[in-house]
Amino acid sequence: MPMSADEIRAHLLRAFPDAEIVIQDLAGDGDHYRAKVTSQAFAGLSRVKQHQLVYQALGGRMGGELHALALETAAPPKEPD
Repeated sequence: MPMSADEIRAHLLRAFPDAEIVIQDLAGDGDHYRAKVTSQAFAGLSRVKQHQLVYQALGGRMGGELHALALETAAPPKEPD
């Protein structure tokens, strides 16, 4: 059974409570999503490491319940001193 956008958001918020998350169903089929995740947890990490953290947060559902996820990850902009 495919994951809903709300289920994806819930998994990501458990892992990244401070995150701003935007999820878009790309095909209208509940199987292909785009997610933009902005979290302080990504500060100083490579894009690859950021994406690995997201996949870990989804608990192995990629390729099963969640067929395709286009990811955009970022740390929030630094506050000026």
